[in-house]
Amino acid sequence: MEDTKTPQVDSTVDKAVDTASQALNVDVNQLESYAQMFSEMSIQFGTKLLMAILVFIVMQWLIKRLMKTIDIAMEKKGVEITLKQFLHSIIFISFKAIQIVIFASMIGIETASLIAVLGAAGLAIGLALQGSLANFAGGILILFFRPFKAGDFIDAQGYAGKVIEIQIFNTILLTVDNQRVIIPNGLLSNGCVKNVFCESTRRVDMVFGISYSDDIQKTREIISSVLMADSRTLKDPAPDIYVAEHGASSVNFYVRPWIKSEHYWDYHFTIIEQVKLAFDREGITIPFPQRDVHLHQVSS
Repeated sequence: MEDTKTPQVDSTVDKAVDTASQALNVDVNQLESYAQMFSEMSIQFGTKLLMAILVFIVMQWLIKRLMKTIDIAMEKKGVEITLKQFLHSIIFISFKAIQIVIFASMIGIETASLIAVLGAAGLAIGLALQGSLANFAGGILILFFRPFKAGDFIDAQGYAGKVIEIQIFNTILLTVDNQRVIIPNGLLSNGCVKNVFCESTRRVDMVFGISYSDDIQKTREIISSVLMADSRTLKDPAPDIYVAEHGASSVNFYVRPWIKSEHYWDYHFTIIEQVKLAFDREGITIPFPQRDVHLHQVSS
């Protein structure tokens, strides 16, 4: 009995060994195939990665050189410091975004969907920040077209003061009584702005009234002598002195001398004082509103 069973057992064991050997050979072959595939992919990806890193480094160097060249060009053109800083930031961010997109595409990352997502996010943010974007755009227009600059004295949106800083979203004024006023750039770019002292010369408009009994020609000579006695009065154009109107209680002279813009306020107040003193010396009367009241007695 034992002899008859032994050949069958041996045959079964041999078959099992053969099957295991075949399976093992298949697994080994698959592993070798996977290893070879992984090796090829690693070499391919490694080559792309090295090229992408090389391009990234080269672009990094180019961006620094370009930014330096752009800064020098803006400095030669006399671009205002605020606009210069803003343009520097925008250009630098744009270059860095291009650099990152190129790097991602070189290593095989799909960039189209990423750009679409960023565009949708930008649209949503833009809709949510419409007011801020209007001020942002206004700041760009102000910095680019320069209707006024830091140091100018402007009158806008009901406020008058010296511009101490032009920011991207707001402009900061310092009023004559030393108050700080912050005005959104959207209002300034879309509204009326008076740049008071942007020109080198300015006309000073004043009105002086005299009594109807005073000598008009003498008054004109007195006013002219006061103006010409002040060295700040410009000879060209010559001051204008006109009899402008017959008022309710006075004859009014319009006096319009020209001066350097930086002398405006001090000159204005000085001339008003000097004309009053000259009128007093020469006996010219500065009338004030008055009313005559006549009483009539009615007999009973």
